[in-house]
Amino acid sequence: MSERPVPVIAIDGPSASGKGTIARLVAQALGFRYLESGALYRLVALASLDRKAAANEEASLVEIAATLPAEFDEDRILLAGKDVTDAIRAEAVGIRASEIAPVAAVRMALLARQRAFRQPPGLVAEGRDMGSVVFPDAVLKVFLTASLEERARRRHKQLIDKGIHATLRTLFRDLAERDRRDAARSVAPLVAASDAVHIDATHLSVRDVVAEVVERFRKVK
Repeated sequence: MSERPVPVIAIDGPSASGKGTIARLVAQALGFRYLESGALYRLVALASLDRKAAANEEASLVEIAATLPAEFDEDRILLAGKDVTDAIRAEAVGIRASEIAPVAAVRMALLARQRAFRQPPGLVAEGRDMGSVVFPDAVLKVFLTASLEERARRRHKQLIDKGIHATLRTLFRDLAERDRRDAARSVAPLVAASDAVHIDATHLSVRDVVAEVVERFRKVK
């Protein structure tokens, strides 16, 4: 009799929908490992900028993705031993990450790295294609959304709290463009898995969303 696979909760959704916060808290509540897939793309983006590799230099990007000396140490993210937790959140890195994310060869190079996070007792993985591509057999798939206005407001608050100047109008426009790119790309577009549970968090608290995800998991595991 074969062993049951390590359970995975896949949480996908558009930028600033709150999936990172929700995924971390769900993982803490269940004692599971946590994967922020977007951090891997941001690490590739940061390394490519450091090496002055252009966004269209596919061979260089694939080489970076395949050999990325990345480590996840609790709340810190390390690149070649250097703490880059804050550096990968820079706007320029985010823009580069969105440019390289559609590159099929880069996504393939990172696929095995993402799946390697699937270790006992379980994994909560968040991103844009966790349920549709990376973990199609996830025991629970969640597609987390919020209105564009609410997502812009949340992102604005995050930036202001960090002392970074931003305007709601610009963030609204940038998020709308990011949504368009993510949904239109030919490789692993942002789309809900056919068996995903849809949760609109526009008017829900973080606590409410976490509780719903945990409850749904306990019903299906």
